[in-house]
Amino acid sequence: MTIRSSWLQAVQAGMQRFAAGIDVSSQDVRLVVVSRRARASASLQIEYMRTVALPANAMAGIEIADRQALARALRDAFAGLPHLCATSALRCAMAVPASATVMATLPLARLAAQSGCAEDGGHELGELEPAVMSEVERIAGLERHALAVDWFVDERPTPVRSVTIAATGRQHLEARIECAAAAGISLTAIDGEPHAALRAMRYAAARELDPHEPYVALWIGADGVQGWRLVDDSIAAEMRYPAPEHSDLADALRDLLQGPQFDCALVSGELHLLEGVGFSIADIADVLGCTVLPFECAALGGISRQVSDPLLHEPAAAVAFGLALRGVLE
Repeated sequence: MTIRSSWLQAVQAGMQRFAAGIDVSSQDVRLVVVSRRARASASLQIEYMRTVALPANAMAGIEIADRQALARALRDAFAGLPHLCATSALRCAMAVPASATVMATLPLARLAAQSGCAEDGGHELGELEPAVMSEVERIAGLERHALAVDWFVDERPTPVRSVTIAATGRQHLEARIECAAAAGISLTAIDGEPHAALRAMRYAAARELDPHEPYVALWIGADGVQGWRLVDDSIAAEMRYPAPEHSDLADALRDLLQGPQFDCALVSGELHLLEGVGFSIADIADVLGCTVLPFECAALGGISRQVSDPLLHEPAAAVAFGLALRGVLE
């Protein structure tokens, strides 16, 4: 019995999870595949990255105009997958554009009280779903049958446990599931682009910044700029631009200056889009009064010899990396 137990523990300790993050922009499909062994202290391994260009008419804003073109791009992106990844259970997540997504973080205690279950009830947390769905209906202004909802309990060690919710119109999700299925890909999760990028930047901050150091995280996408000021890994302030209350991007960024001082901002996404509002990384540094570090996957884990795509060093990789990260850490 002792021998069997030791053998099982050894196998479990060596188990390796593989996950893929798929980010569909107006111009490209970006794929990031990572792995991590089951040990608590195990490091991340970047297994594969691929960028595949989309035809000019494939996307129409947040809508998929040419599903066959997207399916072909997805097949091409996965075609070079290393053998170990291709033959392992691969959890695949795809992002939904920010403007099509409702994101919310709610206190676990509040939802538990609404559901009449204990906050730390283990398997009883399944009883939270009616309360989660009621909150999503209220926030999105749509009935639940028209929504696709993903939610999870945030297990980070913070003073107040929370539940993170992502919801989108069911038609957006079904279109992406259909395209993925046509490419032979089974999706296991959806996530909003900003939330996936924030997860990636939090992971980067945990490895590149001093413990408990306050910082700002910014994501730049086709829908605009979203920013967060984080203190002890909790969101202390949040901003979006464009927004009616902000005259320009500099005004929006100043919303993040209230509170503890910080020395660093992490920036991810499509940085070239800043040019459209007459801004630059240097301007961000001037407004925030801190150092600005572009997000880069290359410093966040071991790199497989198969990884050669320029995405490894591009801030635009944050969404796909954050999606993949979810698959191996949660």
